[in-house]
Amino acid sequence: MYEQKVNSVSIPLLAFLVFWLTALFISIGLFAPRNPIVVVTLLVSALSVSGAILLILEMYTPYAGLIRISDTPLRSALAQLGQ
Repeated sequence: MYEQKVNSVSIPLLAFLVFWLTALFISIGLFAPRNPIVVVTLLVSALSVSGAILLILEMYTPYAGLIRISDTPLRSALAQLGQ
């Protein structure tokens, strides 16, 4: 839990990644034909990439956030150690 206090996410790297992915999807969208299949495919792809980035960012804080693990075993071990 002490290690969670340090934010190890590189903000410039994250900003560059989002910029690069945005440019990639815009360029694909410009050159793709306009039909419902392409629009749905781009939407699903954008949602999957954004979900992957969200999961990566959630791994930095396992005891808080949308997806969290229980801290009960850790608290139980600390109670047995007398701390």
